[in-house]
Amino acid sequence: MLSNEHTVSDASTLTGWFKSSYSGGNHDSCVEIASGHSTVPVRDSKNSGGPALVFSVGCWAAFVGAVKG
Repeated sequence: MLSNEHTVSDASTLTGWFKSSYSGGNHDSCVEIASGHSTVPVRDSKNSGGPALVFSVGCWAAFVGAVKG
């Protein structure tokens, strides 16, 4: 499943994908994250079978905090 420590080659092999409640009305151009994993996989919602980037929980929390700030 893992291509290397930072990506998953086929994101559809993971479960728990969801979009932010702040996503636009048509939900066509969103990123999704998958919950329930020891890391935070992130994928393009338009390409569910494509690759996903994988972040540590700490890095993802820092990113979300910076975006909110």
